[in-house]
Amino acid sequence: MRFVPRQIADELVKAARHFPALILTGPRRAGKTTLLRRLFPTASYHLVEDPDVIGRLRSDPRGFLEEVRTPTILDEIQNVPELLNYVRSRVDASPRRKGQWIITGSQEAPLMRGVTESMAGRAAVFQLLPLSHVETPKASLLKGGFPEVLAAPRSARTWFRSYVQTYLERDVRAVSSIRDLGTFRRFLALVASRCGAILNRSDLAAPLGVSVPTIGEWLSILEITGQIILVPPFFENFGKRLIKSPKLYFLDSGLACHLLGIESEALLARSPFLGPLFEGFVAAEIVKAQLNAGRPKALYLFRDQQGLEVDFVVPAGPRRLLLAEAKATRTVRPKMAAPLTRLAASIRNYDVSSFIVHRAASAGAGGDISTVQTGVRALTTDGLVKALK
Repeated sequence: MRFVPRQIADELVKAARHFPALILTGPRRAGKTTLLRRLFPTASYHLVEDPDVIGRLRSDPRGFLEEVRTPTILDEIQNVPELLNYVRSRVDASPRRKGQWIITGSQEAPLMRGVTESMAGRAAVFQLLPLSHVETPKASLLKGGFPEVLAAPRSARTWFRSYVQTYLERDVRAVSSIRDLGTFRRFLALVASRCGAILNRSDLAAPLGVSVPTIGEWLSILEITGQIILVPPFFENFGKRLIKSPKLYFLDSGLACHLLGIESEALLARSPFLGPLFEGFVAAEIVKAQLNAGRPKALYLFRDQQGLEVDFVVPAGPRRLLLAEAKATRTVRPKMAAPLTRLAASIRNYDVSSFIVHRAASAGAGGDISTVQTGVRALTTDGLVKALK
């Protein structure tokens, strides 16, 4: 597959003109290195995963940086996070030189701790997720958005199996002292089977024979390493008593399908997980659109104790909310709008737009909008992303 232009590109280039350092985080194999080397072709490049490079950095970080030609890309810096202290010194020595230090990391939380301590105010921070459907129509519910899967879809099963193994051996062990990786692998599959469900840690702990605090730690690892999204309840109750637990989704639907053993469109169409997986796909597209525009992730659910539930509540500007229900159907019916109209009727002091998000009728279908009933429109994921702008 040829290089796919990324929507976040303009934000990265703009930030490089105004900040001495640029930091791009995101899950492993999302395309960070390819994008940065494309955007900054004259920058020198150093992979901080090579054992020789890591050894040299730890023994003589100042000597290494003195020899680096700037601008430079320091790739996967989470392997030597203490290097950020030395980069800060170089930045402070020449604060007017912009776009000199371009840094990537696959583990957001450890890297962000280093940024907070060392690079606050000196670096613009962004997150890159796998390809969205808006960026390429090849991104799909079954295959997800990892560039290498979309480039060679026939090898998807092998790629995902290798990715899980690499993820377990590198990222998980790098952020945790987990020893029983076999149980953690079963935990991954169990989490995939709970996509779209209200998070219940006890429900996850019992089948694995581990404690609830352990499940909490493992969920944090998945979130830190960019594998899942936890969608919290919206912070205003609109006069209703709310359920306070978040919902859980995989960031990449292709990886979730792999963990569930879904390897074809036919299996996906018959799967009891089709609805939850599509819901997660919509959640990921919303988050990708927000991050690609340089905005923070802002995605919520609504569920009260009387059973009223709306999949997504999305702030979309001052006092403006988008309400969305995700339906894995190509045929939208008026009764599907009932939760949206009920919730919208109880919201005051907000400009509310309500949507039913459905699967496209064909591979070439776009984001066309149709009215389901008064105040509620039906559209595809691409159409929802357009409505967020």
